[in-house]
Amino acid sequence: MSTPGKPANQSNTGEIHRETFAAQAGGPVDRETGAITPPIHLTTTYERDGDLNYPKGFIYGRPDNATIRQAETVITRLEAGHDTLLFPSGMAAATTAILALDPPAHIVAPRVMYWSLRNWLATAAPRFGIETTFVDTTNLDAIRAARQPGKTRLIWLETPANPLWNITDIEAAAKIAHDVGAVLAVDSTCASPALTQPLTHGADIVMHSATKYLNGHSDVLAGSLTFKENNPALAMMERAASHRASLGAILGPVEAALLLRGMRTLFVRVRHQSATALDIAGSMAANPAVAQVLYPGLPDHTGHVIAKRQMSGGFGGMLSIRIAAGEAAAIRTAAALKVWKRATSLGGVESLVEHRASIEGADSPCPPDLLRLSVGLENPADLIADLDNALQKSVINN
Repeated sequence: MSTPGKPANQSNTGEIHRETFAAQAGGPVDRETGAITPPIHLTTTYERDGDLNYPKGFIYGRPDNATIRQAETVITRLEAGHDTLLFPSGMAAATTAILALDPPAHIVAPRVMYWSLRNWLATAAPRFGIETTFVDTTNLDAIRAARQPGKTRLIWLETPANPLWNITDIEAAAKIAHDVGAVLAVDSTCASPALTQPLTHGADIVMHSATKYLNGHSDVLAGSLTFKENNPALAMMERAASHRASLGAILGPVEAALLLRGMRTLFVRVRHQSATALDIAGSMAANPAVAQVLYPGLPDHTGHVIAKRQMSGGFGGMLSIRIAAGEAAAIRTAAALKVWKRATSLGGVESLVEHRASIEGADSPCPPDLLRLSVGLENPADLIADLDNALQKSVINN
């Protein structure tokens, strides 16, 4: 509620709300033309002055770009961070953060997490002198036990964790990390800054696959790292920025402009998707063809209390359902859906369904009877009816 006499879009400190900042893409109007949509800076190089210096601060397109800077500024404000680096994918962002560690290094990471990053940590990271212990990060004692004093440099969390939607206590995990001099990084892709700000809960770095909710339209690949203003985080940021410049792993300016476009509607999209996901979760919990609904917004979810504490405005647009008749029925259910689209990814305006065990393979911790659901912006009744019809068909054909 706004303070009497104060504009509704201002906080008590006089600073505009994050929703306003995002909706206006950071606020600046183009000085030259008055355009309210930010221009796209496509140049790869910049003119020196007569003294062969760069007075405007830009040198070359590989390490820096004005459009990219503006998108980074918006994400930094949304996450209450010190600074942000943008990358051409979520995997590029995550792996750059890990390669910014001083080897040899040990990482503690979740057993349930984004599969591509888990696979990279297990198979590729050791070649760079980085070893990973995978634990159930919802069990704080397991995180403590996995630490290797003097060697553990990073604890990596994902919360809610794809695709079982486990919830980890960020504040408690941060203390466990800091007690041994480690940095805490949080993949907050599925919460988005509309619902959770990990840095305000004690994390040092927050990572996003910006392809998902930040962009929100399934038309951009992007990743981000936002850093807190403290010594270990800023040291990692400097190394990550150096890696990005050396390897040419910066986001393109057109993609940055599309990301800015997407973030303008972040809050309204995520709140709508969260409300619809809660409706779907409740409906599926009452469907006899569904053995279990995994969604942190349900009171019987094991992480519900923690989620209420560190998520504000909803519990996200992602949920999973386990089909009572097993794997074959789960696949038949996905095949029978009409409104939901069978596709990888999440966080877009369209609703997607995926049988994750088939995608992840034999080593997946994902149950074979599970379908992952990414809720879009469609009418909730259409989405629920489509699921009900597909579930009924899968039972009849069993």
